[in-house]
Amino acid sequence: MSIYQRIVRQKQNHQKSLALLLDPDKVAIEDLNKWAKKIKNAQADYLFIGGSLLKKDHTNKLIKKLKKHLDIPIISFPGNAQQISKHADGLLFLSLISGRNPDFLIGNHVVAAPLLKQTNLEVIPTGYMLIENGHTTSVEYISNTKPIPRNKKDIALATALAGEMLGLKMIYLEAGSGAKAHVPLEMIQSLAENLHIPLIVGGGIRTKKHMLQILNAGADIVVVGTAFEENNW
Repeated sequence: MSIYQRIVRQKQNHQKSLALLLDPDKVAIEDLNKWAKKIKNAQADYLFIGGSLLKKDHTNKLIKKLKKHLDIPIISFPGNAQQISKHADGLLFLSLISGRNPDFLIGNHVVAAPLLKQTNLEVIPTGYMLIENGHTTSVEYISNTKPIPRNKKDIALATALAGEMLGLKMIYLEAGSGAKAHVPLEMIQSLAENLHIPLIVGGGIRTKKHMLQILNAGADIVVVGTAFEENNW
């Protein structure tokens, strides 16, 4: 069964999933055993690997070593074409549909496509939507795009529906790494009630209460990054 088939089946069975997001810049190879243990203890369903801006060039080594310790899918979450790793199990082919920067709508994808063709990665086309959270995030700055305002769930819904109609296989609502606030629950519920494809929500999730609220609002997968890196809950 492919990763995407697994996600769809979980959605059909009303099963909720946890994905942990690991930024390679924040992980030292020598601490890998500690990180693998933390990931196992969190009982995550998926591990996303990537960041907006990578300074360390050890993503391939990191993924290969993690695969020796973990039995969950490791999915590349690339900020650009240079972050692709053939050693991952799959890749979120992110199209930043909330913005109007052509590089993040299609430009990086054109550069990445020939590279991806040479790998065995499962490529999952995903509509990526930045949602305002109270301060400028790394992805907002790097992508040079404005997030959708928090109080504009109608714009968010129209954007997500357009992505689904264009053939994207998942929608990812993102408040941003280290966000002050997570995506509004009303916005999540609006999308969940109208989309037929899986809905992922991440950013600003710092407590178990936040996580459960987002899942109850209709998210199929919740993504925890900063809180996981900083705490042990």
